[in-house]
Amino acid sequence: PAARRPVRCALCGRPLTGAESRRTGLGPDCDAKLHPPGPDIRTRRHEVEQDPLPGT
Repeated sequence: PAARRPVRCALCGRPLTGAESRRTGLGPDCDAKLHPPGPDIRTRRHEVEQDPLPGT
């Protein structure tokens, strides 16, 4: 069997071992730096002051 050609991270140069990392060309740490997760909308809730409804 032919040996696989080593694939290195495009950002830091470390060898990539995972199939997804080899496909994207970025290791998990570097991928997280370039593509941070989006904000969690559930943590963005905040209280606002409101006037009471008329008639209550």
